Amino acid sequence: MSQETITYRPIGIIHSPFKEAKGSPIQGVFSRGAEGVVEVFEQFADGLCDLELFSHIYLLYDLHRAGRLSLTVVPFVDDQPHGVFATRAPSRPNGIGLSIVRVLARDGCQIRVVELDVLDGTPLLDIKPYVPYFDHRQSANSGWMKDPAGKQIAREADERFHQ
Repeated sequence: MSQETITYRPIGIIHSPFKEAKGSPIQGVFSRGAEGVVEVFEQFADGLCDLELFSHIYLLYDLHRAGRLSLTVVPFVDDQPHGVFATRAPSRPNGIGLSIVRVLARDGCQIRVVELDVLDGTPLLDIKPYVPYFDHRQSANSGWMKDPAGKQIAREADERFHQ
């Protein structure tokens, strides 16, 4: 097995109202309608053509402020430890984050979005359209995280996973 290094370069910066991990939403569904701007660098502008035709997009980004790696974590939504790959905790071997946001508008290289759960200044690695026909799975289940309806779960982050 190879231990190669893979290098990514940011294609932009995500601007959000969340300056610190503590108090930021743990997922976009808990963002209370937080708006932000996804700024794509000019050299990637042509890649944005028709993006505004989609209601939602995936943002892939560098979890540049995540703390030290731990392969077992106690996630925000449970009080039991789980393997990091069975959670959405930000302290991961490859700090790549994934969020689904709703597109409000695009103006050149800036995309106004809502339902944002990303820290301000986060380096953007990629954007992909959310396509319900491809992405929705009727038979999907939530593993150890059973339906949180009726449970009191954390909706905001504390500082456990960040520097």
